Amino acid sequence: MNDRAAHANSFGPAAETYERGRPSYPAQALDWLLPGGRPRVVDLGAGTGKLTRQIAERGLPVTAVEPSAGMLDQLRLAVPEVPAVPGSAEQIPLPDASADAVLVAQAWHWVDPVAAVPEIARVLSPGGRLGLLWNVRDERAGWVRRLGEIIGSPEQDRDTRVGAPFGPVETATFEWTELIGPERLIDMVSSRSYVILLEPDERAALLSEVRRLMATHPDLVGRTEFTLPYVTECARATLT
Repeated sequence: MNDRAAHANSFGPAAETYERGRPSYPAQALDWLLPGGRPRVVDLGAGTGKLTRQIAERGLPVTAVEPSAGMLDQLRLAVPEVPAVPGSAEQIPLPDASADAVLVAQAWHWVDPVAAVPEIARVLSPGGRLGLLWNVRDERAGWVRRLGEIIGSPEQDRDTRVGAPFGPVETATFEWTELIGPERLIDMVSSRSYVILLEPDERAALLSEVRRLMATHPDLVGRTEFTLPYVTECARATLT
């Protein structure tokens, strides 16, 4: 298994931690990504359903597709009313032209676009939309910058090139904050693929550094809740 595949496959055993620790997405990002009306949506690489439940809460028909059995188990617990099927961006187990929008949240960097783009185009209706989004910690805040130094994992590749048969890619960013507590921050860090794959003693040392940050940084010390700022980076393209 290559390094990229190892990281992509690391989440299943940590699905509960992922569910507890990962953030949702800002409503403005979904407003921008989703076409108008009542589109049929596929949440591709749905994970534990962080985005799935937000789509469902809008009253839109949504199907979740996820390759990890562990993540699917968590998703089905979180949104039991949503169809959730095993599959990947390269092999989507849905009929031709069965969706009006395909969203890929926090997962496009794990995808082989050469195989995924024509497969996504297959399941989209004519004029359908592909939307990509990533939550990125806003390190303009001093404690968040220090957190990034402690985690030390490389930035995700957020390459938004799509290509034919899709038209030009448009991009947008949305700034927002999430209110979290100390244990939620530990779960967020623990759910990153880089941290999941560390040796146990290395992981323990890293999480100890995160706890030290919370115990000593003036923006965090003594607080049971604090805001973690994000920038959500989005891209969208229409099937021509």
